[in-house]
Amino acid sequence: MDRRNFLQKMGPLGALAAISVPALAGDTEPVRASGHPPPYLREGDYIGITCPAGAIDQRDARYSEVMLERWGFKTRFGSTIGRRWQQFGGTDAERAADFQQMLDDPNLKAILFGRGGYGSMRIMDKLNWDAFKKNPKWLIGYSDITAFHCHVSRCFGIPTIHSRMAGGFGSQEDQSEISLRNTLFGKPIQYEWETTTFNRPGKTQGILVGGNLSLIYAMQASISELDTDGKILFIEDVSEYKYTVDRMLINLKRSGKLDNLKGLIVGGFTSIKKEDIAYFTMSIEEIIYEKVMEFDYPVCFNFPGGHQQPNLALKLGMAYELEAIVSIAKLTEVRNAFPNPPLPFIDSIAIPHSPSSNL
Repeated sequence: MDRRNFLQKMGPLGALAAISVPALAGDTEPVRASGHPPPYLREGDYIGITCPAGAIDQRDARYSEVMLERWGFKTRFGSTIGRRWQQFGGTDAERAADFQQMLDDPNLKAILFGRGGYGSMRIMDKLNWDAFKKNPKWLIGYSDITAFHCHVSRCFGIPTIHSRMAGGFGSQEDQSEISLRNTLFGKPIQYEWETTTFNRPGKTQGILVGGNLSLIYAMQASISELDTDGKILFIEDVSEYKYTVDRMLINLKRSGKLDNLKGLIVGGFTSIKKEDIAYFTMSIEEIIYEKVMEFDYPVCFNFPGGHQQPNLALKLGMAYELEAIVSIAKLTEVRNAFPNPPLPFIDSIAIPHSPSSNL
């Protein structure tokens, strides 16, 4: 079912939404990012690898080590690599201490997390961010790492990177890793991808925030709660029932998180659990669009990011221009959001339409 048929099925509310949405919603007023990004990396810089959530073994971590060194970086494994307690990369105290050491180490220019799963929230309040605030470095990860993305965005306004983690690297460089390499070296982002007929056309600019929907939901009513006001929101998730996706989105709507967005980007919602299909027949696109149908900002689906391949790198906390048309969307980093952009503009990356799930 496409957006038009869905709006017709929704009856009077759908008709009202269809009437109220202009052909090109949103705005293109210039925006500036709230916090200056950490320094981009150069060959010879050190990247730390640690596991604040799920565990990875030494063998899996070696793939990322080889790839990062191929790019010209040096790596430093934390004490949690190869360690396991329950499902985690060590006890809460061990994981917090390892991450803290890397936050405080002035020689590390970035921290690549090992794996998501669960565990970041358990150590959040054990961390001291003072050194990080004085000398920011890139925090790199997704999934459960969204907890740190939300906290750093809300509390410090410092950009972070949503991308593949150490446990997902292989022996051959792919689109996900190329996008991360470009991002670490400071090349501005420009993506174009095929979407669905649920797109709501429009063009806008705003600061990009977000990540995993379950973690955005879990951060609600805490000091790490994500500020979405006037922002472009990105969401993705994996292994959820449709009704839990619906419930989390209802929570965001009731708490006003969807009211004043500049735009909405929907990434992969992969490995959706099947048991609920018989009694929850709406598609994921319908579930999401229903929550924002009354608003007029651009909405675009199928961004190649999340628990899938490719999982393209996004600099959260940075300014972008988002353009959504009927079947195509474009996301372009705003070059003048900070003084003295680090590197010249690069060619856009055209993304194929058929990403496969890759956890």
